[in-house]
Amino acid sequence: MNKKISAIAVIILLGLIGYAQNEASKIYTLEECVAIALKNNLEIQSSILSAHSAKINLQQAKADLLPTLNGNFNLGVNNGRSIDPFTNDFINQELTFSNLGLRLNMTVFNGFRLINIAKQNSLNKKAANMEVEASKQDLVLNVTLAYLQVLNSKAILQLTEQRYETTKEQLKIQKEFYKNESGNPADYLDILGQLANDETSILDAHSDLNNARLSLSRLLNLKENITIENKDFFLDFKPYGLSVNEVYLETVANLAIFQANKSRLEAAEKGVSIAKSQFTPEVSIFGGLNSNYSSVAQIFNSTGQSIVETGDFVTIDGQDFQVMTQQTSFNPERIGYREQLDNNLNTVIGIGVRVPIFNGFRAKNNVALEKIKVKESIVELQRTHLEVENAIDQIYFDMEVAYKRLQSLLKQLEAYEESFRVNDIRFRNGISNFLNYINSKNNLDNAKVNFVNTKYEYLLFVRVLDYYRGNVL
Repeated sequence: MNKKISAIAVIILLGLIGYAQNEASKIYTLEECVAIALKNNLEIQSSILSAHSAKINLQQAKADLLPTLNGNFNLGVNNGRSIDPFTNDFINQELTFSNLGLRLNMTVFNGFRLINIAKQNSLNKKAANMEVEASKQDLVLNVTLAYLQVLNSKAILQLTEQRYETTKEQLKIQKEFYKNESGNPADYLDILGQLANDETSILDAHSDLNNARLSLSRLLNLKENITIENKDFFLDFKPYGLSVNEVYLETVANLAIFQANKSRLEAAEKGVSIAKSQFTPEVSIFGGLNSNYSSVAQIFNSTGQSIVETGDFVTIDGQDFQVMTQQTSFNPERIGYREQLDNNLNTVIGIGVRVPIFNGFRAKNNVALEKIKVKESIVELQRTHLEVENAIDQIYFDMEVAYKRLQSLLKQLEAYEESFRVNDIRFRNGISNFLNYINSKNNLDNAKVNFVNTKYEYLLFVRVLDYYRGNVL
């Protein structure tokens, strides 16, 4: 009896918790759940970052087609024996030097390597964007299935609660018979045991519902145990409108993962062309502008002329005469920084050709490796086709079975409802025994649970097929 009271207390507590959650938390629609999942899911964020990286790689590949222009500047102090960059003479003194230049390089031809790299990165960017869409499609499907699982668990909980209420009403009737010592006393005890069994079913249903909500919350990356709206997805049950082959053809055309794999294959084929460019000569043009500065560079300015003795003598008629010469005097003056840059300015322009002769078979092996990548991409694409085709075949078959089961279960449910109605009347009037009543009740309850589970099972299969066709919602 204590166990019975404890079970009832737990049920009441769960009900209060559920009521409190309904009051405190927001009720989410399926569309809102999908939007939250797309915003919060970490795998989606990782895929988006990969797509951003692919975009930057493409931008860089396009920029590599442009000429490169680089400048350089050096400033330093040298002590001891060195070469004066201004005069190219050896000196042995402290020297402050400076060099600056500007260099332009441009690749004219390299076997279309840069062009193919840009095309490859463009395909990789397209594939990355498709992979983001594929991740979103997967997430939307998983959220939808988790959402439906919550609805399924709620429906089962409602059925178990209805079963409990029906048993409780019958218990009241049998309790009066038991007090009045009329009827079979064992019927009252059997119904009391059945009530405890229904209480256990309610606890199990609450647990299943809580687990389903937690699974949905994890997909949404939310810590709260969310509450969803009671949306009716079962307005009309009709056979699926497309054949299994039509579903597969739409899948190949619309599912993002196929587009991503195709782009990866095309990118791998460009990789072969890139590797083959290593066999071709590379032609480039270059140009440069350079100048330098030296702190010991000087210019000598004339300050005048004077007559000075040379130290030599000439003899005329036996008499020696001193040889004189005219000498120009100079005053040294340091050359300024800007003036030296102007004076030392030089330019260079040319063309360069690099011809590959032997590189340890690296080019040959790189081509072989890229061809293997192409084959791997082909295998991956074929594997995706095969997996999806097999999955569609199986899901389509299961969906058809579920639809046929629904038709059978609907007939079974109608029959058991009528059977229980008759047995309930007979039992209340003491005509039928408890065994017939409880068997009829359990048959009806199980038929309701099976019918609800099969309804959601059928809808899950339909949703998965719609997902493969590219219709995620």
